[in-house]
Amino acid sequence: MSQQFSNPSTRAAPSLRFSDPVNYSRLLRNAHEDVISGGHRPEIAEGIQESWHRSLALGISPDQHSPRHVRESADVVGLRAEHPLAGAVPALAELLGDDSPDGRQLLIITDALGEVLWRIGSRDALVLAESLEFVEGADWSESGIGTNAISEVLRTGSPGQLFSAEHLVRTHHEWACTAAPIRNPLTGQLLGVLDVSGPLATLTPDSLRMVRCAVRVAEEILGRTGGGAAVRPGAAGPAAGMGASRGATEALGAQAAHGGRPVVEPPATGAGIAAIELLGEQPAVVHADGRRVALTLRRAEILALLCSRQQGWSADELAYELYGETGTAASVRIEVHRLRAVLGSAISSNPYRLAETVRGVVDASRVLAALRGGDAGSALALYGAPLVSRSSAVAVALLREELDAAVRTALHANASVPALTRWLATDMGAGDAAAAEALERLVGAGDPRAAVFSARARRLDKALL
Repeated sequence: MSQQFSNPSTRAAPSLRFSDPVNYSRLLRNAHEDVISGGHRPEIAEGIQESWHRSLALGISPDQHSPRHVRESADVVGLRAEHPLAGAVPALAELLGDDSPDGRQLLIITDALGEVLWRIGSRDALVLAESLEFVEGADWSESGIGTNAISEVLRTGSPGQLFSAEHLVRTHHEWACTAAPIRNPLTGQLLGVLDVSGPLATLTPDSLRMVRCAVRVAEEILGRTGGGAAVRPGAAGPAAGMGASRGATEALGAQAAHGGRPVVEPPATGAGIAAIELLGEQPAVVHADGRRVALTLRRAEILALLCSRQQGWSADELAYELYGETGTAASVRIEVHRLRAVLGSAISSNPYRLAETVRGVVDASRVLAALRGGDAGSALALYGAPLVSRSSAVAVALLREELDAAVRTALHANASVPALTRWLATDMGAGDAAAAEALERLVGAGDPRAAVFSARARRLDKALL
């Protein structure tokens, strides 16, 4: 099994790299100066120190910031159109690229020798990269600019990260980079390197996992095109890369994110989906042929949020609601791709929005629809369990409370013995003392139907004191 090339000191103090990047960077910078001066520091991995020494022997200076240029940036466009990775670029851009105005990270794809072929990012991120000549046509191999995440992938053949002063060149010390090799899935031949770079604070514990998942997506796409055969110029090539048919790309990406297993995709409209169950502890998608596909907690949470807003959600908004301050849009994009493996293209992008035909078969949506139609009895019959009951995400918990309150209010406004009895027998209504009192008024204080529920409500009320 391949080994990551990340610094072993991160295993001793992982919280520093992610929770206190400033102090961790200071530690590495001090170690960097000692090693460059001929010393040895355990904070810097042996393999990285050896790479520094090779780079220095090749004439790379720690004060250098200009890499070797294989060709002019304008000349790369024609090269990209024939490159085997061209067909995978749109999916990679969708998964990890962030060209929004506030985007801070840069997505880089190189060839098998480390020459930069594609860059995707915001205007500010691209300008910052250009100040380091991190541009198309630049050579980011070890001999081109010294030790960096791309050069280490080329050296080791394994994914990993370089943080701050693990880079040889000092102007790179403000960067955190995560990279992984992309291979021909049929032959194992190295085709290029996928790299995500940005300011130190952009690195998260999920960064490496996200890059690895994106590589799986790319390699599945390559497998479907004969291992990355070059595309015709003007077909789905990189010059047209960002404008390639997104529906086809997303479908391919969803298959790869589903573990590389073949996925039968439902039609784009969501036809073939009989129900989506988000109420309770075992969320699932039920197909018309009876197939039941279990949903992970995170994907159920995403669907719950998508159902809650017709105008949709951006990847950044979903990331914040589900992961908090440490959330990344890339994490959400990966999960949405996996949802599309089950739902097809029923989830549109920019922003993420759930098709109305699919929204209509979600059990929680059906409860709300019954309430809006004034049918409290049907709403109560459909409301069998709390919304995504295992979720602790605040946004989902608020939706859960909102749904519960809506059903409860409708029940009290249209109280009847059958409805109150059904409600009080559920977990949601078990502690509803007001409902128990309403039932008692309808059937009489001595009626056993009221007595059993009143006693239960009192017991639960005492347990909360």
